[in-house]
Amino acid sequence: MGGVKDFKKRIRENVWRVMEERGIARFPRPVYGRIPNFVGAEDAAYRLFKTSLWRRARVIKVNPDSPQQPVRYRALVDRKVVVMASPRLKSGFILLDPESIPVYRYRFASTIRGAFSYGRVIGLREIPRVDLIVTGCVAVDRWGGRVGKGGGYAELEYAILRELGVVDENVYVVTTVHDVQVVNEKIPLEKHDLTVDIVFTPTHTIYIDPRPLKPTGIYWELLGDKVELGVFQELKKIIEGENG
Repeated sequence: MGGVKDFKKRIRENVWRVMEERGIARFPRPVYGRIPNFVGAEDAAYRLFKTSLWRRARVIKVNPDSPQQPVRYRALVDRKVVVMASPRLKSGFILLDPESIPVYRYRFASTIRGAFSYGRVIGLREIPRVDLIVTGCVAVDRWGGRVGKGGGYAELEYAILRELGVVDENVYVVTTVHDVQVVNEKIPLEKHDLTVDIVFTPTHTIYIDPRPLKPTGIYWELLGDKVELGVFQELKKIIEGENG
């Protein structure tokens, strides 16, 4: 297991270094320890916006990081409901309803600070069925493997949605990254790892075929101290209630 974690650490540190050295990194900097913002984030997002997946989706779950801010903004402009995880899940999930936000505040509402101002922190039972998931990555490979910044929150957010039944195996998980974040090495996967189905870069759209398997729910034994987060205590009560 240590070998897998060391491999992922090497990949993410190399990507962060290359992005800084080549001037690809964008605010907030330095990108070390972050889902890195990058030059061309809007171009990568535009490739997503041209797909039928995007056009059909009415509710989109998007990560809170800077490179996906153009996705959150366009979703509001297109009158889509956005479900966004709060950073490190400390406040659970936030719902952004374009019908409840002044149009001139959409851009601000698509930032983390703005989401807390114009969105609404919701309970797990209030999360609507999700049609599309957009996740942030430090690196991805051409088989759908991904590396985040190391906290495991993308996996946890997805697993919670699967436990709640608002996401199933048919819901696509996509990402927007810079071309240098697409690595040629196959990223080793652990059982809880989230994979992606489509990768959008400023210059390419990469469809993963076949679509890779994804976690079906929470692996409680792997949570460690995170089990004390309010969102997991709430989830436990929901599961226990359903089981009588």
